[in-house]
Amino acid sequence: MKFGEELSTKIYEPWRHYYVQYSELSNELKRKHREHQGWTDDDEQDFQDLFQRELVKVFNFVGERMADLITRLNQAETRLLLLKESQPSTKRHQQQQQHANQPYDALADDVAEILLDVNDLSRYHQVNFTALSKLVKRHDKWTHLDLKNRFHQLLSERFPLEKVEFDVLIVRISSLQDQCRLFGQARSKKDYGQGGDQTAFERATSKFWIHPDNITEVKAILLMYLPIHVFNQKKTFESNDAAVSSVYFDNPNYDLYSGRLARSEGAEAVRFRWYGENHKEVYIERKTHHASWLDGKSVKDRFRLKEDLVVPFVQGKYTADDLTKSLKSKNKLDPATIDQNAFIARGIQTSFQEKGLEPMCRVFYNRTAFQVPGDQRLRISLDSNLTFIREDHLDNKTRRGLSDNWRRTDIEINHPFRNVPPQDIVHFPYAVLETKIQTHLGQEAPAWLMDLLSSHLVYEVPRFSKYLHGACTLYKDAIPVLPWWIPELEKDIRSAPVPKVGLSRSQSFKPLFNGHHRRSLTVEDNKENDSKQPLPQQNDRPSSPQALADHPTNTLTQQSTATKHVKHARPEEANNAMTKSQSLPFIAIQLSDKELPSSNTPTLNNEKSSPLTSDPTEKSHGQSRDFLARLWKSHSAFLPTKKTDDLILPRTQSQIMVQPMTPRFFEKVKKPDPKAFFANERTFISWLQFCALLLTVALNLLNNGDHISRIIGAVFIVISSVMSLYALFRFQVRAYQMRTGKTLLRLDDIYGPVVLCVLLVVALLLNFYLRLPMLTGGAEEDAELLDDTVVTLY
Repeated sequence: MKFGEELSTKIYEPWRHYYVQYSELSNELKRKHREHQGWTDDDEQDFQDLFQRELVKVFNFVGERMADLITRLNQAETRLLLLKESQPSTKRHQQQQQHANQPYDALADDVAEILLDVNDLSRYHQVNFTALSKLVKRHDKWTHLDLKNRFHQLLSERFPLEKVEFDVLIVRISSLQDQCRLFGQARSKKDYGQGGDQTAFERATSKFWIHPDNITEVKAILLMYLPIHVFNQKKTFESNDAAVSSVYFDNPNYDLYSGRLARSEGAEAVRFRWYGENHKEVYIERKTHHASWLDGKSVKDRFRLKEDLVVPFVQGKYTADDLTKSLKSKNKLDPATIDQNAFIARGIQTSFQEKGLEPMCRVFYNRTAFQVPGDQRLRISLDSNLTFIREDHLDNKTRRGLSDNWRRTDIEINHPFRNVPPQDIVHFPYAVLETKIQTHLGQEAPAWLMDLLSSHLVYEVPRFSKYLHGACTLYKDAIPVLPWWIPELEKDIRSAPVPKVGLSRSQSFKPLFNGHHRRSLTVEDNKENDSKQPLPQQNDRPSSPQALADHPTNTLTQQSTATKHVKHARPEEANNAMTKSQSLPFIAIQLSDKELPSSNTPTLNNEKSSPLTSDPTEKSHGQSRDFLARLWKSHSAFLPTKKTDDLILPRTQSQIMVQPMTPRFFEKVKKPDPKAFFANERTFISWLQFCALLLTVALNLLNNGDHISRIIGAVFIVISSVMSLYALFRFQVRAYQMRTGKTLLRLDDIYGPVVLCVLLVVALLLNFYLRLPMLTGGAEEDAELLDDTVVTLY
């Protein structure tokens, strides 16, 4: 598909007049080039004027929309502060607390509207910037002039369109959504710092490519389930805080590259990493494939150094013993962590000495991490603006200044790095999504994540490596073997949209997430949790929303290795196992879906379920508000209950905290939509009107017809009676579903009208069949009468 056709399919209709007139400018370029049999100075000036007009139009529109979004976010944050100040005391009645939490749902709906507008603006920015870049490329190809430098000059000096970042808005939206989930209570800042000094990371990873058109959409979906993790809570988030820079080391023979590509036993990747503009603290990291000291498990380990100690460390002047003395003098880490740091430092220094490692490639990207603060079991990162830059001196070009320096000093984090020579830089065309799951602790991928990863928004690339890709593109003449995914870059990774996955709008222009409204998404998620996860026990239930944010998250759930052995154990053994599991040096929260225990399932403390955790539909018959609920309740009272002797561990507050929507201990009452309710009522009345008309016809046939007419009238009475009862049943089912959020049947009726038409056609055919002998007999009598008349005349 040509880009002009692609652009026409991506236009957001309300903003049509603000898009780049790509086809018009492209056709104008061709027309003048053909008419003048060349390209004159006047043609160049006219085209540049048209091009700059389009650039100014796009830049001004993006600026206006960004200002509007910022204003709306400021207003939402002000509303949140006012709600926090007016929040009732936790000692008040639970019903008052629920009433006070309703404004948080309304605020979350408004924030969801802003999120969808951010996605629309991001798509607009992406497609129009691409259109402008393609016009520049086509102009230079046809005219052999250099509009590219003029375009970059305009971008850097007057219209910094490529510097527009939506990450700050998305982080603010994530914070608002997260606080609305917790009813105004912010998470503990201590949880954001957990894992910063962790030395070893053992987890299963999967990697995917994301087309630039879908980056913001994927972020929007993820933040509805996991908050964006901002490590530094001491300052307001800025776009530069998302920058991650890493310098990878290798030798001129590319031994580390070859080992990682072949996945050899013990293959290493060594890199020095820093975050944002703060390169004063550098993380010395090593990835090892099938590490021998971990019984063949792959691991990433690291420690932290000051920048002025990096060069002495590389040269071997600053040893692991010096690091141990420095850490002990600070008295901030425990002895086991200090020994682990020394072990890592000693191993990396050995690799430098034995393999002759030197800086080879810098990898830069902007990272958005999605993770529950304080929990390392499920982490999702999305890296955009991925760029590879040479750091070596292999071609006798000085890039790092002094030969013993470990990085280039002529570039910082000023993406897209216009000052770097083209032969030293490669821009990756896609973003990289990476899921990191600590499967050794029993963590599994949630259902919502599996739906996203199997959709059109991502493209799976197993074993993709940033360093391997950067090395094979920057040193393609020296690299012996290329990775398998290089030919995949020539494909269009976009595919046909998967239904009910992604962002969209309803017919009333309400935001839809994966085909659902935000509140219905809450109901679906809670319903799935009701059917798959154990209920919290009374002693584990938080007494207030504050407990959701402040409760420590160092409890392993029944998916961990320790608690897997607790089933079929005595309560004393179960408690001992839980105590032992809490001593493990990992931070975990339940994120996967597990089976619900039945009402007869014993708990560790043999306590009864709390009334706050019961389903709102579990009421007495007199309290049920509709006929279907009373009928279902009466029927379910005689159903046998499942019995089990399995001992199920209770859920903790930290497990409840991770639920992406409204906490389960609040009553789940779905506010009915008035439009949907009256539409259901109008549908029921329409069915009754048709049945009444059919009944009138049937009564006339019974009272005024012959024998056959009475038969058909009786059939019509049966049809009208059955359809009236069917319409009543559908009306009650829809009303019940809209009140409770449960799904028993589809809201749209795909069988009723078809069955009605079939029955009416059958009744008419039956009438025709019964009348057919009379019609045939009448024709024969007319023929005999005609013959008698002819005979009489003769």
